[in-house]
Amino acid sequence: MPEPLLITVAPTGAETAKADCPQLPTTLEELVTTATECQDAGAAMIHVHVRDGEHQPTLDGGRLRETVAALRESTDLVVQLSTGGSVHDPLSDRLKVLDAEPDSCSLTMGTTNFGDDVFLNPWPFVCELYQLAQERAVAPEFELFDLGQVHALTRLLDRYGLPAGGKVHVDLVMGVPGGMNGTADALVAAVRDLPEAVTSWSATGIGRSTLPVMLASLSKGGHLRVGMEDVITMSRGVPVESNAQLVRRAVEAGALAQRTPMSPAAARELLGVPARAARTA
Repeated sequence: MPEPLLITVAPTGAETAKADCPQLPTTLEELVTTATECQDAGAAMIHVHVRDGEHQPTLDGGRLRETVAALRESTDLVVQLSTGGSVHDPLSDRLKVLDAEPDSCSLTMGTTNFGDDVFLNPWPFVCELYQLAQERAVAPEFELFDLGQVHALTRLLDRYGLPAGGKVHVDLVMGVPGGMNGTADALVAAVRDLPEAVTSWSATGIGRSTLPVMLASLSKGGHLRVGMEDVITMSRGVPVESNAQLVRRAVEAGALAQRTPMSPAAARELLGVPARAARTA
């Protein structure tokens, strides 16, 4: 039987303005509601960026801890915090994200031109963040924006060994202006070069590459990340109404590949995240 499908939802991001997209969940209440809806729709993990009272990206430690606690209280989702923040956040603040004790964290394997900006991830920072994740038993999701970062992952694992949970999960972020193309050819090349230690991988298509990357990932046996961080239109001129809508589309695409959505408990096993006690009603 085909492997169950891990669907990660990335509901907010750091780039889209609330004024331009009112349906973007930027308050804690909106985020919890979105998370609940997305779990019901088939998501098993949530990739979280936090906004402040003015709907601007923030890495405030208190808000991060409050968000992790609220998501754990309201859902069974694997809670993954972004350590990328926005392109303007200092590296020191990004390291402190792990103080909020998430289940998982994103870990980008190199510096990337990000549209007109630069997403800085110097090698010493990557190494420090990875060792911190190992020490605190936080499962990293290695985010790879180009083939150079695929090879950098081999270098990192060779030097520092496996994550604390023993599993190596990768997300291919495709279609960012400055990163690898959001095409089937680029996905095949990246998957071909993944280190042997990788135990699972997913793919994210940004903007108009969302559907091509989704279909290519399913055809290669990969998992999916979807959400309004990555795309805010369903098709040309048709805005996304909610993150759950994008999760449902991923579920429908997975069904064509005979893959059923993975439960949060199964996702924890896949990612090497310790099991959580069941929520009380």
